[in-house]
Amino acid sequence: MEIRNLGASGLKISAIAYGNWLTHGSQVEEDAALACVRQALDDGITTFDTADVYANTAAESVLGKALAGERREGLEIFTKVFWPTGPGAHNDKGLGRKHIMESIDGSLRRLGTDYVDLYQAHRYDHGTPLEETMVAFADVVRAGKALYIGVSEWRAEEIRAAHELAKELRVPLVSNQPQYSMLWRVIEAEVVPTCRELGMGQIVWSPIAQGVLSGKYLPGQAPPAGSRATDEKGGANMISRWLQDDVLERVQRLRPIAEEAGLSMAQLAVAWVLQNDNVSAAIIGASRPEQVTENVKAADVRLEESALQAIDEIVAPVVATDPELTQSPRL
Repeated sequence: MEIRNLGASGLKISAIAYGNWLTHGSQVEEDAALACVRQALDDGITTFDTADVYANTAAESVLGKALAGERREGLEIFTKVFWPTGPGAHNDKGLGRKHIMESIDGSLRRLGTDYVDLYQAHRYDHGTPLEETMVAFADVVRAGKALYIGVSEWRAEEIRAAHELAKELRVPLVSNQPQYSMLWRVIEAEVVPTCRELGMGQIVWSPIAQGVLSGKYLPGQAPPAGSRATDEKGGANMISRWLQDDVLERVQRLRPIAEEAGLSMAQLAVAWVLQNDNVSAAIIGASRPEQVTENVKAADVRLEESALQAIDEIVAPVVATDPELTQSPRL
């Protein structure tokens, strides 16, 4: 497993991180979730990403149980705060001080740890002053409950403003967690250059485009039974945007590139995102242990320039690139 620094910070993480957004506590049974985490550890993954909102806090509990007994110093555990949790009352959401301070304690309790390595703002909160949010995050760090702070799906100007406050508060804002894949490149024009300048790294989610880049969805055919595209809990609504024949036809044209490189389609997709020098890690999820092992093999792959150019030419007509697509809701 390749180990990388998270942005310009001193925190070292595995290039492949394990995430449990759509699996633990909802899509798969707990025994299968635990088996996937065990496989991730066996395959050299040390970085685990979750959030309090996943399965309405159950995902954190499952991850905490799966990691119990492991040497804490050898793990990097990430979680997030923003979306409604619990009953979803007026202070059960957002990035106000009350919600942040209560949420970090809940996350630590469920994860069974005294601290998280990275605490992330899951979206930008338009209803709370940014200074209030950043002071609360700084206090979480100073209380020893988080070592670093990050954001997720923030726009370039929001990241820059937060970084300026973090610098004044002398706390390490080190990362952004955006969606990124061959098909979804909205961070490339503005977010990546900004983060590169500020020394922040990307921890990207959905590098396989919710499974579409695995090649299992075929043009002109219904999604396979049991796939995520047929499961509302598995993210069917998000996958549906890619299930267009023009997209699926171009994905199938990537197959010869993967075969020439000796990779599966999924491995090609993960290797592609890791080729971006501002990407510190790619988050993978899994419902079966063998999926973890397959995707981990992409960690040490370096794609030839000719392969990268061929990929760009094939997917260019169907790629999302508009920075305006990065949006945070008004809760």
